[in-house]
Amino acid sequence: MLTLDTLNVMLAVGEEGLIEEVVITLLASPQLAAFFEKFPRIKKAVTDDLPRWRDSLRRRLKETEVPPELTEEVVCYQQCQRLSTPQFIVQLPQILTLLDKVHSPYAAQARKLVTDNATFTPALHTLFLQRWRLSLVVQTTSLNQQLLEEEREQLLSEVQERMTLTGQLEQVLVENENSAGRLWDMSAGQIKRGDYQLIVKYGDFLAQQPELMQLAEQLGRSREAKSVPKKDAPMETFRTLVREPATVPEQVDGLQQSDDILRLLPTELATLGITELEYEFYRRLVEKQLLTYRLQGESWHEKISQRPVIHQDFDEQPRGPFIVCVDTSGSMGGFNEQCAKAFCLALMRVALADRRRCFIMLFSSEVVGYELTAEQGIEQAIRFLSQRFRGGTDIASCFRSIIERMQGGDWYDADAVVISDFIAQRLPDDVVAKVKSLQRDQQHRFHAVAMSAHGKPGIMRIFDHIWRFDTGLRSRLIRRWKR
Repeated sequence: MLTLDTLNVMLAVGEEGLIEEVVITLLASPQLAAFFEKFPRIKKAVTDDLPRWRDSLRRRLKETEVPPELTEEVVCYQQCQRLSTPQFIVQLPQILTLLDKVHSPYAAQARKLVTDNATFTPALHTLFLQRWRLSLVVQTTSLNQQLLEEEREQLLSEVQERMTLTGQLEQVLVENENSAGRLWDMSAGQIKRGDYQLIVKYGDFLAQQPELMQLAEQLGRSREAKSVPKKDAPMETFRTLVREPATVPEQVDGLQQSDDILRLLPTELATLGITELEYEFYRRLVEKQLLTYRLQGESWHEKISQRPVIHQDFDEQPRGPFIVCVDTSGSMGGFNEQCAKAFCLALMRVALADRRRCFIMLFSSEVVGYELTAEQGIEQAIRFLSQRFRGGTDIASCFRSIIERMQGGDWYDADAVVISDFIAQRLPDDVVAKVKSLQRDQQHRFHAVAMSAHGKPGIMRIFDHIWRFDTGLRSRLIRRWKR
């Protein structure tokens, strides 16, 4: 079968101009203009998607087959081009019959050319073929326009659905242009409105708990080296510059009452020359009530102090992906569950902004994983937020899963985050040893987000940093009172 792309090449039909016209028409639509005005950070992401749209249109032209009638007419035209005038005259009745058979727009014009000219000359032969070719070009162009118009409508419908999705999630997940672009890419999936409303719901909850968002930003942006002062560390000299008022004033800084004869105002000196006011001058001098200039200056001097030498165990670490383990035991239900899910959503926002990966693992009786920053990240996030927290706590399996994933090439510089109330059994010695090995040899960092003040210290001692967010009633009331 003959494809439309091949037909365009045969007839020298410029498809690129038609494709550009479709793209420009799409960008000029009122829906897109209003969307760009409301969400300017997503405009660049949509613009960066233009090459994909063009490739999609070209691919559709290459895959679309030409209708059988038009194919038959094109084949006949190609065969006629190789015929001489006498041969063409012999084949002319069959050609006219074929044009009528395939319902060619050129059929009536071709028959008129033959009937209006008694003698079929070589010039008429050339004119017949030229007009036939022109008719074929018009048919091909119309077919291209029809196909591209259908593609434009379909593409516009797709873009509108993605605009609705990104517009709804922009407030929750978009922090900068990086996250806007990632969100636009992830919106390509088939996601129903009722599904992504779950993300909006937890986004609203996150807005009501700003401390969770601040905690995620602190954890995500933390790149400091581990500075550990040793107990027996030697003292070192520390020099700083300190500013203090100068003993010798340098500039006028207003007026004041004093007995400073050298800085008297001229009006005060004038009273001394009047006999009737002389005793009044001396009285004010004794009481320090004469108006004088107030001069002020400042100076810097070096202050020397002693402090212990601080040793840095590790250099500044790069921002790698997140491996987040969430405790889904029964004790993490209710408000704890809401906070854990909202915190993961906040980490997803940080990961999208910094072009990082974010992998969520749920642990209770078994480990289930979701990658929130993959191409299907929104669908994965919806599946994660739909889970219910129930069952026991198997924190050892969580750590084993983390260790296994960190040994993969894509996660060599990952940060592990464990979200739990840490009311669980102690970790096995082999797990503790392996975690310490990763911390020491590969500089992996393990963070704990403690949802309870009653977590076992023996478990939490293994972490590099503990981020506390107590979900108890007292702590919740204190946080609300401080807002």
